[in-house]
Amino acid sequence: MVRFAIPLLVATAISGPLAAAEVQIQAAGPVVELSITETVKAAPDLATISAGVTSEARTAVEAMQINAREMTAVITRIKALGIDEADIQTSGINLNAQYDYNRQTQKQVFRGYAVSNRVSVTLREVKKTGEVLDALVAAGATDIGGPSFSIDDDTAAKAQARKAAMETAKIRAMEYASWSGYSGIKLLEISEAVSRSQPVIMQRGFAADAPAELAATPVQPGMVGTGVTVTVKYEMTQ
Repeated sequence: MVRFAIPLLVATAISGPLAAAEVQIQAAGPVVELSITETVKAAPDLATISAGVTSEARTAVEAMQINAREMTAVITRIKALGIDEADIQTSGINLNAQYDYNRQTQKQVFRGYAVSNRVSVTLREVKKTGEVLDALVAAGATDIGGPSFSIDDDTAAKAQARKAAMETAKIRAMEYASWSGYSGIKLLEISEAVSRSQPVIMQRGFAADAPAELAATPVQPGMVGTGVTVTVKYEMTQ
């Protein structure tokens, strides 16, 4: 975004003892406003997956009991893989009545109840994502989601993106000043918006030609991006 503004004078408005003062930046020359976005990509060090179990039974109580046993086995397996309990979080438990449609009577026929229980799991060893997914299915998980990839600490990436954005903004502002007949620029204002590392959702696949017991889940972490948008105002100077 590029926006030019006419010179501004300092203006302060106070309507009473408790009123906040609004101060505008003083500029003698034209002002150019730029919004620059820079994104830095880096290898992810976190993978987030979801795993759960859906169980059905004739009564709600029975469905809940079956699901509790099956989900406990999945969670036990997750912990056995060395995943810290703090990285395991229940994301949803649902109980719903199930119906079949009778085409002859054109009515819904009650079948029973279905219970689903899902957990979100943060993996700090990205390379083991496929192995963990396979282990959870083997432990009884019927619902698998993800993985999504992110960076645990993107401070360095944000700093790099911020520096690149400021350098780009300064060069571009100087270009506008030169094109407008001015020889220099003076920084007046900076504001920033930061986007967190953008997770990348990867699809899982199985080797079609391999026996089922040997099939592995390939996972490609790729790269994730951390973006910074810097909005700056420069005064054009002679």
